[in-house]
Amino acid sequence: AVIYGATLRVRDKERVKEGDLLAEWDPYSIPLLTEVSGRVEFGDIVEGMTMGEQVDEFTGFSRRVIIESRDPTLRPRISILDGKGKSINSSVPEIKRRYLLPVRANISVSEGDYVKAGDILAKIPREIMKTKDITGGLPRVIELFEGRKPKEYALISDIDGFVHFGGDFRGKRRITIRAEAGEPKEYLIPRGKHVNVSEGDFVRAGEPLMPAPSNPHDILRVLGDKALARYLVDEIQEIYKLQGAKINDKHIEVIVRQMLKRVKIKEAGDTHFWGDDVVEKQVFKEENERVLKEGGKPAVAESYFLGITKASLITESFISAASFQETTKVLTQAAAAGEVDRLKGLKENVIMGRLIPAGTGLPGYWNRRVWVEGQGDGAEEDIPTDKDGRGAAREAQAP
Repeated sequence: AVIYGATLRVRDKERVKEGDLLAEWDPYSIPLLTEVSGRVEFGDIVEGMTMGEQVDEFTGFSRRVIIESRDPTLRPRISILDGKGKSINSSVPEIKRRYLLPVRANISVSEGDYVKAGDILAKIPREIMKTKDITGGLPRVIELFEGRKPKEYALISDIDGFVHFGGDFRGKRRITIRAEAGEPKEYLIPRGKHVNVSEGDFVRAGEPLMPAPSNPHDILRVLGDKALARYLVDEIQEIYKLQGAKINDKHIEVIVRQMLKRVKIKEAGDTHFWGDDVVEKQVFKEENERVLKEGGKPAVAESYFLGITKASLITESFISAASFQETTKVLTQAAAAGEVDRLKGLKENVIMGRLIPAGTGLPGYWNRRVWVEGQGDGAEEDIPTDKDGRGAAREAQAP
């Protein structure tokens, strides 16, 4: 995938050779591109108040940088006007095309410049990790696997609709998403934060409004468990791919599946569940099928997201739960509640030294015996052979 703001070095259907440059971009900044051509007009960009000159310590060149203003009414922005000095309307009538500038944005144009669609108006520095090896990305991997909310996360749109900017509220920027039908949704963006959308833009449900990691719980609420599973796999793979580590998706998907295998009961109906119970999807499905056969009202549930630590502790087997973390706490609670472990899973059977319920250890093979030609009780029987003439083993139900 090519990231936003990248410069393409090839044309459509152009023949390329191995090693040819396809695209390039600045990994240290996020470009702010104009979507229309026209004349540049500054708004609330005042030197010493919202904009300051800074000297780059590496190049020695000065640059104009947006700084935080003490006046909350000032909103630094760049507007695009046509050649006659009139504002270029976007898809929403009577709305000037403008781009709000966040704190630390480096301005790349001057007032009065003529720009074409696709030109860079400003650059927003990216947050770069100091540690470049895989250990620098491990905190993010842990954050994803534990299902934690990022410290600074992006707000995502709950609905499809058009973007409208409203007045500030308690020092925060108000963004309203108005759908063609239904109630509009309002979001408050902290002052100084970059906004991915502009006035009149059309956004879809789940689209981030800010350049920051999304909250996985918001993705689950808006887009569902399949979209969340895809997001988690992609985010984790991105960290490992930066170091050239190739991991098949299936290994991460196995873990993600365990994190999303439960639902939270919203309405119990005629089932034996209680409100806010967290149960496995298979148990929920089987109970609803039983109730429907009896003519009752099924339960209603929503997808539930658990980190790997909590997911391992919420299990029917207390032996399995005790083997991961909080061993003393798990065993104490199990003893106090008089719990019984039926040893249905892999982990608890390994711990107890029993045959695991997989392969020939599945219940369907427990009462079967095998006779091989020339050995044991079945030697005198006419046992069929395979096409190579070797003795073929056959199964018989044990008496």
